[in-house]
Amino acid sequence: QVQLVESGGGLVQAGGSLRLSCAASGRSFSRYNMGWFRQAPGKEREFVVGISWSGGTTVYADSVKGRFTISRDNAKNTVYLQMNSLKPEDTAHYYCAADSSSLTYYGSRWYPTDYWGQGTQVTVSS
Repeated sequence: QVQLVESGGGLVQAGGSLRLSCAASGRSFSRYNMGWFRQAPGKEREFVVGISWSGGTTVYADSVKGRFTISRDNAKNTVYLQMNSLKPEDTAHYYCAADSSSLTYYGSRWYPTDYWGQGTQVTVSS
């Protein structure tokens, strides 16, 4: 069993930065691929970025490439999302997720079903 708790969201001006964290409980954290998704009002939840259990593979949505960076620290059971050059269209509720399905195989179509956090709100003002 893995529980995920996100933090780090907030209000930021366009061009600014935020760093999201996702703290996981449970001893099996390092076995899971991890990812961040987001959902804006009236829109479907969408893939943002994923990282493999080892950290060796990362997959980014085209909309965030070059601006967002995902990392993980398995010793701390935490995954991070550094978001730079934020745009108003990045405004959404951001969710952390964990799943054992292959990130390498599914790429940006990877959609976790194992564990989800409650999310953290990111609002980017213009």
